[in-house]
Amino acid sequence: MGSVIIPENYHSCLSSYETQEAIGMIKNLMQKKLCMALNLKRVTAPLFVDPASGLNDDLNGVERPVTFDIPDAKMNAQVVHSLAKWKRMALYRYDFRPGKGILCDMNAIRRDEELDNLHSAYVDQWDWEKIITEEERNTEYLKNTVKRIVESICNALDEVKYRYENLHTELNREISFITSQELEDMYPGLTPKERENIYVKEKKTVFIMQIGDLLKSGEPHDGRAPDYDDWKLNGDLLFWHEPLNCALEVSSMGIRVDAKTLDEQLTKASCDERRNLTFHKMLLNNELPLTIGGGIGQSRICMLLLQKAHVGEVQASIWDEETLTACKKAGIEIL
Repeated sequence: MGSVIIPENYHSCLSSYETQEAIGMIKNLMQKKLCMALNLKRVTAPLFVDPASGLNDDLNGVERPVTFDIPDAKMNAQVVHSLAKWKRMALYRYDFRPGKGILCDMNAIRRDEELDNLHSAYVDQWDWEKIITEEERNTEYLKNTVKRIVESICNALDEVKYRYENLHTELNREISFITSQELEDMYPGLTPKERENIYVKEKKTVFIMQIGDLLKSGEPHDGRAPDYDDWKLNGDLLFWHEPLNCALEVSSMGIRVDAKTLDEQLTKASCDERRNLTFHKMLLNNELPLTIGGGIGQSRICMLLLQKAHVGEVQASIWDEETLTACKKAGIEIL
C-alpha cells in the first residue's frame, strides 16, 4: 500500500491540457540544454540487458530487477534499473573521446520501490555519461558539472514560466555544496532524510557529496552500489519543493569508479563475486574510459518546475486504490 500526503489547499497551477503540453515542453527543453551544457550526443538505450553482462545496476544494492525469459534467444533478460554501467560500456564501444558524452532516455521498472508522492514503480530519467581525463577526477570538476546542470534546469524554468503566466515556481541558482559527513556532524540526532529536509529548506538548492561509504556513526547517508560511483566523488542534487514542504532529489550523479576504487568498494560492500562479470573485468583491467555521469529524473523535474504535489500528475503508472481515492478527493489528477 502506498503512502500519500495531501497538501492543504493544494491546486494545480495548470489545467490538465496545459500540464500535458508543459511536460512535453520541459522534456524537449531539458534534452537540448543538457546536451549543450555537457557536450552530449543523444543515443538510443536498452530497456533490458543480459544479467550475465553485469551491466544492470543494483542502485542501493538490494532492489530486485524484473526478470523474464526470451525463449527464442534461449536466455533471460533483466529490465534495467538504470544505465550507469551500460553507458560507460557504450562510450567504449562507440569510440568517444574525453570531453564528449552521451544522453539517453532511460525507462525502468523498480518493483521494490515504496510508493508515495515522489516515488513510482515506473522511472523515467535523462541518463548521461561523459568521458573525462585522470586529471579531471576531482571535486572541483564534479562541482562545475553540477553547476551546469542547475543552470540548465533554471533556464528551462524561465522559458516555461514565460509560456505559462500562472506558474510562479522559484528556484535558487546558487548551490550549497556539503558532504554527507558534514551534514551528519551538523545534525547528529536526525535521520539522513531529516537532515536533508532541514538543510535544503534553508539553502533551497543543495548538492550533498560523498554518498555510499560509512559515516562516523557507522551508517551510510544512503546506499550506493559499489560498482559505478566513486563514493568520494559523487552526490545528490536536491531542490526545496514548496507544495510538499520537503527536499526533492532530482539527480544522483558522480565521477565513476576507476580500477582502484572499484577494487576497494567491491571489497567494502562484500561484492567480490562481481569481479568475474564482463563489465567488472574490463574495468579492473583499465580497459574502459574514465567517466562522469548520472541520472536526472524527468518526472521529478516536471514535478518541480510545474509545482505538482504527486508524481502521478506528470507520469502514467500504477497506484493503489487508497492513493487514487485520496488524490481524487483532494482534486489531484492522477494520469
